[in-house]
Amino acid sequence: MFGLTKRDTTLLLVVAVLTIFAPFILNPFPEGSAMAQFNAGYPDLMQRLVIFGIFAIGFNILFGLTGYLSFGHAAFLGVGSYAAIWMMKLLTMNVIPAIMISVLVAGLFSLLVGWISLRRSGIYFSILTLAFAQMSYSLAYSVLTPITGGETGLQPKVNDPRILDAALTEGQNPRANLFGLEMGTSYEMAVGGWIFTFNAGYYIAAIVMLLAFYLSIRIFRSPFGMMLRAVKSNQQRLNYTGLNAKPYTLAAFVISGMYAGLAGGLLVAMDTQVGAERMFWTASGEVVLMTILGGAGTLIGPVLGAGFIKYMENIVSKINKTVLEQWFAFMPDGIEDFFITIVYPFVGKGWHLTLGLLFMMVVIFLPGGLVQGGQKVAGLFKRKKPVDDKPDGKTTPAE
Repeated sequence: MFGLTKRDTTLLLVVAVLTIFAPFILNPFPEGSAMAQFNAGYPDLMQRLVIFGIFAIGFNILFGLTGYLSFGHAAFLGVGSYAAIWMMKLLTMNVIPAIMISVLVAGLFSLLVGWISLRRSGIYFSILTLAFAQMSYSLAYSVLTPITGGETGLQPKVNDPRILDAALTEGQNPRANLFGLEMGTSYEMAVGGWIFTFNAGYYIAAIVMLLAFYLSIRIFRSPFGMMLRAVKSNQQRLNYTGLNAKPYTLAAFVISGMYAGLAGGLLVAMDTQVGAERMFWTASGEVVLMTILGGAGTLIGPVLGAGFIKYMENIVSKINKTVLEQWFAFMPDGIEDFFITIVYPFVGKGWHLTLGLLFMMVVIFLPGGLVQGGQKVAGLFKRKKPVDDKPDGKTTPAE
């Protein structure tokens, strides 16, 4: 089906089902309950889950499949975002041209960066990509202020040309749309104590994510993907066979950069505000964490890692002392204060500490990331086949 094996088709369908029913899955607790704090089924977070999933999928093609660790991938995310916002300011608020130009510009920029950076490998390659990203950030933040908006950033304005759009009426603000369907359009469904939100922008981003995921599967299973695995395994040995690995690594770098540009364009489609902070080195480090945490080199791992980190960033970071006091209110005062003192450093502003500890445990005990953890849990539920008794008490080893 779709040119995929049965196993890959099943994986794609599972991801599609989880994506479609995300408003239900991410809102397991009724509104107003003490556990509603952990609900993540609101549009802004759901959009970020799938968009950064695309970002991580693309990075995984370079790092997980090819073995090249880039510390500057946020540069392509930022370049794609700036290209998209200028398309909205000059041409139209329709998201299709914005997304297309973000992929194109990010691809061209990644071609330039990759052509230079891939002259080196290992840590030298990583440092070169980091240098390009920081230079891009500095240029966007200060030198190229007329183009990037500098510290303030860019957003659509009423007096922008937008040559393909009709003139706005008085008091009307420009809004991103897909042939008239605004990205912020939402429908809420109340079922008992639950409220489920279905957002147009989320489902548009989700469709793009599924297409990006499908493309990554085809890349992984293609002869091109096999060559990238060979580069990761032993590039020197590959060169001894007479094959030049540079065109393959450059192609992987450009594809990965185009994925990042696609994510940048979608971020603008969902929130038409662009700032230079998207190109900062911490954003590049975040996608590295997403990929390793989920499982580098796996298909679904980067998506899981992106979802996990964005959940921590948006949900765990909102648990403040007031919330903890509500949770432990049933305890005597002394014990309540003790538990709040213990838990508080790991939530709210200290959510990075929790993420760091979890990341350490994953690296130490689950080198394959969350995917390996899921495989181990699944293995516990598999029934072991009974071994037939032999007359001499010996068993035949499995082949």
